[in-house]
Amino acid sequence: MKIIKNLLAIVGLVCISGLFIFAVQKPDDKEVVPVQKMINDYNVYALKLPDGLNFAGEPVPLSIPDVYERMDKELLVNTYWQSNGLLMFKRAQKYFPIIEPILKKHGIPDDFKYLAVIESGLTNAVSPAGARGVWQIMPATGKENGLEVNDNVDERYHLEKSTEVACKYLLQSKNSLGSWTLAAAAYNAGNAGVSRRLKEQGVTDYYDLLLGEETGRYMFRIVALKEILKNPKTYGFNFEEDDLYSNIPTFNVTIDTEIADFTVFAKEYGINYKILKIHNPWLREPHLNNKSRKKYTIEIPEKGYYSKS
Repeated sequence: MKIIKNLLAIVGLVCISGLFIFAVQKPDDKEVVPVQKMINDYNVYALKLPDGLNFAGEPVPLSIPDVYERMDKELLVNTYWQSNGLLMFKRAQKYFPIIEPILKKHGIPDDFKYLAVIESGLTNAVSPAGARGVWQIMPATGKENGLEVNDNVDERYHLEKSTEVACKYLLQSKNSLGSWTLAAAAYNAGNAGVSRRLKEQGVTDYYDLLLGEETGRYMFRIVALKEILKNPKTYGFNFEEDDLYSNIPTFNVTIDTEIADFTVFAKEYGINYKILKIHNPWLREPHLNNKSRKKYTIEIPEKGYYSKS
């Protein structure tokens, strides 16, 4: 009983609108610290949808009620998922400079870099369906577009090469379906799937389609992440430049032989196996078979960036 009384002397139990809240009280204080200020320190606000939301220059028709509500939902969900949002800012600083020039080279609108954000969170994600890498490419799609995909080497994890494949697929979709918005949706549902739905429902626009939950949310999620990542302060994200991630400078080593042990190989360049795999995630095993004497380019970080001192 004495212990309980001492605790009650330290912690005041305050009831506000039926909600019990603990407030700190020093043993020698006579008054409980006000809790209203504590409550007001964190607020959740409704968001005003900005005018002119678009994807690749194609407008989001917010005048349609269900489109407005779906866009509002994705902007709210992604604004208030703060930890995930901040990680997207950090990773974008690292990976967008690699993705952007490849999109530009192929004539793909820059907005498609946000498709990679929602596909994988800019990580080498693995999906239950078998998709891999930042662009979430399926094995057959990778092989059809010239990627090596096997247990030893999987180039879906190679950011530059997988971005090239994504560009090729998106261009085919745009030519087939007629708009960049539909091309982006087809990246999720497939060209045949989107084309079939358009025909079945007698429409020509993504925003007029009734779709399953994943593809139905797809474009709204892309546009929401685009809006937030382009306007961090507007949506409450605060950081300095040095809070963001950056690429480590590397140099290339070309090989055309088997490598029996990547641990030994890494040590020859002053790094360990972990660091080798960070920069070359497409190397899937601790050795390279390469009986065909194919040329591979392995990235090695410049000296000094992984020093413990």
